[in-house]
Amino acid sequence: MISDICVVFDVDDTVYLERDYVRSGFAAVGVWADRWLGTSQFAERCFAAHEAGKRGQIFDAVLSSYGLKITPELITTLVSIYRVHEPNIKACPDAARTIDWMSGKFPMAIITDGPAISQSRKVEALGLDRCMSPVILTELLGREFAKPNQRAFTEVERIVGALRYVYIADNPAKDFIAPREMGWTTIRIRRPEGLHWAVDGGDPDFEFANCDEIGRVVVSLSSK
Repeated sequence: MISDICVVFDVDDTVYLERDYVRSGFAAVGVWADRWLGTSQFAERCFAAHEAGKRGQIFDAVLSSYGLKITPELITTLVSIYRVHEPNIKACPDAARTIDWMSGKFPMAIITDGPAISQSRKVEALGLDRCMSPVILTELLGREFAKPNQRAFTEVERIVGALRYVYIADNPAKDFIAPREMGWTTIRIRRPEGLHWAVDGGDPDFEFANCDEIGRVVVSLSSK
């Protein structure tokens, strides 16, 4: 059976705030570091660096602040703890309302980039795997198929037959290129707390500060 509309979500800063995952990950790393490296408030220093705008090599910088020796093995351990931890995150209330309203009305799916282990744990923590299918973790397709490659989007079309597809995401640099090329309707969620909030571009069909308007757009499309 072919559905009228399939609604596809990104995860980070679309369904929940990525900074909450960052805080959760640093908390997990901090517990380990304070126990085994003899540090104090390791997590707090990491999150402070992140909030100050530092991206990449945060662990190196924080380890250096304690005068600790940085080795590839230690960095690998910290990154592994960060990625495999069980995240303490919740969907933004507007996203939760929208997903709950859509459930049973429209097929929903997920396309998300990032380390597969991290993204799968986020999806599970948010309960998205219980109401959305397929859940496509692009890293499992191969890193070369991360957005803006079309592969994940064509996979959704293969699995979920629909007359129209809607992609809801946040990053104007990569999220909307493939779906726009394929004729999908695109919606940018531009949360003020999101990591890409200040970045313009992407040319989405719609742009909202949260998910509350998505239902109206989907209903209008389904009536065409």
